[in-house]
This record gives sequence, C-alpha cells and structure tokens, in this order.
Amino acid sequence: MAYANKTAALGVALLASTAIAGPAAAETVLKWAHVYEANEPYNTCAVAASDKLKEATEGRYSIEVYPASSLGKETDINEGLSLGTVDIIYTGQLFAGRAYGPVAIGGAPYMFRDFDHWEKYRTSDLFQELSQGYDEATGNHITSLTYYGERHVTSNKPIEKPEDMSGLKIRVPDAALYQMFPKAVGANPTPIAFAEVYLALQQGTVDAQENPLPTIQAKKFYEVQDDINLTGHITDALLTIVSGSAWGGMDETDQTALEKVLDEAAACATEQVIKNEKDLVQWFRDEGVKVNEVDRTPFRDATVKLHNGPDASWDQATYDRLQAIE
Repeated sequence: MAYANKTAALGVALLASTAIAGPAAAETVLKWAHVYEANEPYNTCAVAASDKLKEATEGRYSIEVYPASSLGKETDINEGLSLGTVDIIYTGQLFAGRAYGPVAIGGAPYMFRDFDHWEKYRTSDLFQELSQGYDEATGNHITSLTYYGERHVTSNKPIEKPEDMSGLKIRVPDAALYQMFPKAVGANPTPIAFAEVYLALQQGTVDAQENPLPTIQAKKFYEVQDDINLTGHITDALLTIVSGSAWGGMDETDQTALEKVLDEAAACATEQVIKNEKDLVQWFRDEGVKVNEVDRTPFRDATVKLHNGPDASWDQATYDRLQAIE
C-alpha cells in the first residue's frame, strides 16, 4: 500500500512538472544583438523589454539581448537577420542602406538642420515609406528609430575648420556613406569595426574617430584622444529591425505586442541619450578633455555639395521631401 502511495505521489509530481515545463517549453526566446556596451541605454532598455514582451504575449515570447558585438560585428548581425542567427538587431541606417539604399538618407552627414528636424522625420510619412521599402526589399521588418546622438570628431589636435581635417586618418564605420563627411573636408576615412576602435586609436593606426558623446564616454575613446570637436556632422539614429522569419512566425496579436515593446525601448533609450548629451560636455571637461566648440557652417557647406552626388543612395525626390519637412 505504501508503495502504491509513493507511485501515485510520483505520478502527481511528474504531471505537475510536465504542466510547468509545458508553457516554458513553448516560449520562444528572440535573440536581440547589437554592438553597444552592456551599460549603455540601448542595451538596458532592450533588456527591460523582455519582461514586457513576455507579459504582453502571455509567456509566448521573451527576449535575450546580446550586447558588445557578442554575436558579431555590425555587418555580421545585419547578415544574421537573413541567416537566422539573430531575430532582432539595432543597426545604423547606413548599414541597412546596403540592402535598400534610400533608407540610408537619415544617416547621411548634415542631412538634418537640427534635432527638431530629425524628430519630425522620425514620425513622418517619408520614414514610414522608406521602412516599408526596406521591408519589401529584404523581408525584414523595421519597427523603431532610436536617437543615437550627434556625431562629433575626436582627435589629438583641435579641429576648428575643415582645413584642419586635411589628410587626417579618421576611423569610420564600415559603410560607404560614412565616408561622405571625411571626403568633403579632405580627410582619409578608414573603416574599422566598432569593437576595434579603441586599440586602433591607442596604437596610432588612425588619428581620429567620430561618434556621439555618450558613445565616446562608454567606449572610453577620451582616454586615447585629447580633443572632442563638436562638429555635429550626423544627427544619428539606430533602426530596430526584426528578421522576416521571426516576424512571419508571429500571429498579428504578438506582432502588435512586439512592435509596441520595441517602440517603448526606442523611446526609453532616446530619452536617456538626450539627457546624457546635455550633461557630458561638462563631464568631459572635468575629466581634463578639451571640448572644442566648432562653427559648423563651413563643414556643412562642404558636405551638402555631396548630398546628391555619386555616393547618394536616394533619389532627388526623396531628398527634397526630407528637406521640406518643417
């Protein structure tokens, strides 16, 4: 009788464990990859998105975030959307532009008059149309645009005018349009993967690099560069993209939930980046870094001439629509 009771108890326990394991086994974990540090807002806001998605989908989906190039460099994770090695990525618009040229326009130098112009573009019909064009060209789905900050040049000398950049060997991301600004001012653009930039600066492989203030702080570029020059040459942003296979595998209710969660993550990071930008000029100066104000007009004038040149991946009509946004 005791044996029978133990057997029955074991059966109940097995049934209970199966009931617990059932939903867990059914949960789909989406891999979200990016190249930014774990303590940056892009990552912390992405990590917070997992619980929100799990709740919104009643446990059907969650997110595992892979920061700091742990699943590959920017080129790798873009390719991973099609290969099935990643489900969600943050990526620069110029990298996405390799697959659908017009979407790169938002990442081109001096394309926006100011932050307000960028913000209106983010919510414009034009951005929605460009996102749809990317979706149709790749099968992958753009959900959100996160403010990345104004990109500035760091160097070991002050940069006050375009001529100061003549011959300067400057690291840029490995996407062709990032070379537009250096070319316009006579510098020598040198593509280097993001994870390798600190060492390249430290060893003198390049003389300079360009990134927003929060990234310069997070990646500690100020440790190996004397000057931050506020060129503000790109009002930059990150696209959040979901792979076609992950998106297509979800029903409409879960797609809506995921899109909402990713939009909230974009808003979360954008808010923090804006605050960080405002605070960091003084923080760098307190650290002994020279932060140089720059008259951007001559830099802009030199660059705008190239906007619709041979490197442009958009047509004149798209350019005119963006510039007409008020």
